[in-house]
Amino acid sequence: MTAFLVLLLAYTISQFDRGFLAIVAPDLGRDLGLSAADLAILSASWFGAFAAGQVPTGLCLDRFGPRGTVAGFLVLAALGGAVLALAHGFGMALAAMVLIGFGCAPALMGGLYLFGRLYPPGRFAMLSSMMIGLGTAGDILGSAPLALAVRAFGWRPILAALAVLTAATAALIVALIRDPPRLNAPGTPGQAGPSLLGGFAAVAAMRPLWFIFPVVFVSYAVVIATRSLWVGGYFAEVHGFDTLARGNGTLAMSVAMALGGIGYGPLERWVGEPKRTALAGCLVTGLAFVALGLLGARSPAGAVALLALIGAAGLSYAILMAHGRLFFPAHLLGRGVALMNIVFMGGACAVQALSAAFVLRAGGLDPATLYGRLFLAFGLALLAATALYARAPQAPVSAPPRPACAPAAPGRADPA
Repeated sequence: MTAFLVLLLAYTISQFDRGFLAIVAPDLGRDLGLSAADLAILSASWFGAFAAGQVPTGLCLDRFGPRGTVAGFLVLAALGGAVLALAHGFGMALAAMVLIGFGCAPALMGGLYLFGRLYPPGRFAMLSSMMIGLGTAGDILGSAPLALAVRAFGWRPILAALAVLTAATAALIVALIRDPPRLNAPGTPGQAGPSLLGGFAAVAAMRPLWFIFPVVFVSYAVVIATRSLWVGGYFAEVHGFDTLARGNGTLAMSVAMALGGIGYGPLERWVGEPKRTALAGCLVTGLAFVALGLLGARSPAGAVALLALIGAAGLSYAILMAHGRLFFPAHLLGRGVALMNIVFMGGACAVQALSAAFVLRAGGLDPATLYGRLFLAFGLALLAATALYARAPQAPVSAPPRPACAPAAPGRADPA
């Protein structure tokens, strides 16, 4: 339980870090003299740095384990939070967001690595979904509670406190986490698998993953771009919400994401395998985006409800990761989950940058039309990726089918 809770705290901080800009953007932009385009670049830079950080994350997890990997990276995230709290211009803010994003890279991967090493594949989805669902508390804290805190204290003290909490979490990980025994690749005694690029190339060459990567690239990206970048502006410009109402609307989506993240684990156990579970979730999310794009401007309550549905159904990250994990050999587990996360976060970065370019170039449109087209594009892109995902194999050919609600391996204690 101790390891689970400490790694959950790290992931919760990461979740807060990736979404807080949507709430503090008006104040931060005013104080630093930043434009909407500058703020979009700051948000995208977090995801770009996060995706880039997956490469050393995967290697470090396979070579050294999660203890030093997660703690060391979190120190960089703490430094980034301190820099942002002191920032006085775009350059410092950009450097800070890059440090924070890079430092958060292994926050979830450390937990997934432990689950993959200590449990059979049948329990990976449940544990991962619990970690992701509970960790979404960071996203919840980054909505209405953050709006109230910023109103009371200002954004700089909040970010300074976050930097201190992040550094303290790194210290807790060093003190309380123990790494699992190091694995050697078959035929390579004394080495933890192939080289850095060789290990990633070996995972990327697995043909079943080619049908999984497109939906991995799109599914999380459209949901987190909406939550972290566009939902505040949508509520304000299309439905006239004030700061507190925007926070409450964002909170509804964040709570739905948390419940969806937790609920996907039991749902996958009931269905019996991850592919059908993720396929259904992505289909529902894509259709909800289409409905939001076509009908969301008609009713504030309807828009909030559709965004909550997108949050709940769209957090299929853990189940898609569990599906991909079935194809990773043990000695490449760290690089396997890291490569999946590169695709997840690379998609988030790309979608935020592309959607920002779309919004900037379509400045002549009224807000309802602008956001309607944006959300419709999100939905159609996700539905296209889901159609490709339908062709992915359910499991490796040699893997026996897993019955629903498969019991844990005897003698295994919860790594938490």
